[in-house]
Amino acid sequence: MATAVRLLRRSLRGGEAAPRFLSASQNLVRRVANNTRSVDVGQPTPRSHPELLAEGEITPGITSDEYIFRRKKLLEVLPEKSLAIIASAEQQMMTDVVPYSFRQNGDYLYITGCAQPGGVAVLSEETGLCMFMPDTSKEDVVWQGQTAGVEAAENFFKADKAFPLSEMQKILPEMIERSKVVYHNVKTLSPSYKNLDSFRRASLNNKVKDIAYYTDELRWIKSKSEIGLMRESASIVSQSLLQTMLLSRTHREESQLAAKIEYECKMRGAQRMAFHPVVGGGANGSVIHYSRNDGRVKAGELLLMDVGCEYHGYLSDLTRTWPPCGRFSPAQVKMLIKGFQELGILEKGKSIQYNYLNPTAIGHSLGMDIHDSVKLSKDKPLEPGVIITIEPGVYIPPVPILKENSPDRYRGIGIRIEDEVLITESGHEVLTASVPKEISHIITLMNMGSNSMMDAHELRAACS
Repeated sequence: MATAVRLLRRSLRGGEAAPRFLSASQNLVRRVANNTRSVDVGQPTPRSHPELLAEGEITPGITSDEYIFRRKKLLEVLPEKSLAIIASAEQQMMTDVVPYSFRQNGDYLYITGCAQPGGVAVLSEETGLCMFMPDTSKEDVVWQGQTAGVEAAENFFKADKAFPLSEMQKILPEMIERSKVVYHNVKTLSPSYKNLDSFRRASLNNKVKDIAYYTDELRWIKSKSEIGLMRESASIVSQSLLQTMLLSRTHREESQLAAKIEYECKMRGAQRMAFHPVVGGGANGSVIHYSRNDGRVKAGELLLMDVGCEYHGYLSDLTRTWPPCGRFSPAQVKMLIKGFQELGILEKGKSIQYNYLNPTAIGHSLGMDIHDSVKLSKDKPLEPGVIITIEPGVYIPPVPILKENSPDRYRGIGIRIEDEVLITESGHEVLTASVPKEISHIITLMNMGSNSMMDAHELRAACS
């Protein structure tokens, strides 16, 4: 490619070609040079990763037209003469020089498509999208690789204007002064603009507000392309959990099962887990956000796994509870309020105590974040294109908290079933329906025959 560019430039310097050829050659040189520069912008592009992105896409499955449409919609819902400032997430460090794997803030990614740290996006009717990109030195490139700069902001991310971040203190104050209201993402409040005198004055004058309500409203209903990405994310985690359920018959260490689900998800195309997997055996399953994953599932105990993965910015969330030994005990299947009262777990006439056994909500919205669009009312009606989770659960701690003389055999049981549900024009679609949740189906799966990688002798040994 570089040789072709040099030869074309040499022929242009010769001056013997006809003007028409010169013009065509100059255009070719310009296109070749631009294409060469745009191969690496710090994240995959259609030219660097044609197996991931189609022409015209900024991130896999999402085109530049869709990103531009999102910006237009945000400007339409913001009050007149508003200024929106949305900073990228900060890079978190594991040690003094070693960073954690970076994950972009949902709002910044939703508006720009840029999956890299250090930038600030500013949006207004007057300027459109203005991106301030981090200043990178040659040393930074040596240690961290190529990152997106001003040129990538304009040519690839389709910003209307772009500047180095170092120039923001000269440009942004005037934009703030001209606006009536300044909206910003409180979650990613950045010193790069927080410490500007103009921003401080606006804040003191009550001109600064959280933009989350507006962005949460936009992200509430998913586009067709977003639904496609979330369907794939759900498929990846569903297939991966099935493989992990089968492995649990012979491998009972929580850490091993956490490693298995992550391996299976990444082998199927996920970039990372959506959150640290919850792998709770026995009483650990009654801890709602259990994260230690350092125990061992004992014979006869249930295993609860709450897992999700990220597929190009979009998340999945799935929970199943099952007996690795292949059979449920009677105490593990009678889980209703009336049943709790009959079993002596709850006092009769005090059904309100059930809230202690399930303190979580019945579900939550899902999208670019696990708890998506959290600023919206819990009573907001569901609409086609919305994706939520449904996750009924019961968590009985190992020590009695409701009835002192409750039977020991019911203590330390945690059961949660969680599915992803897409609201459609005709009803709904369960995106994680391929993973069994009925008792009979789970028993069948865990006791599969010769193809199960486990013979009858091994199964008896695992359950003893």
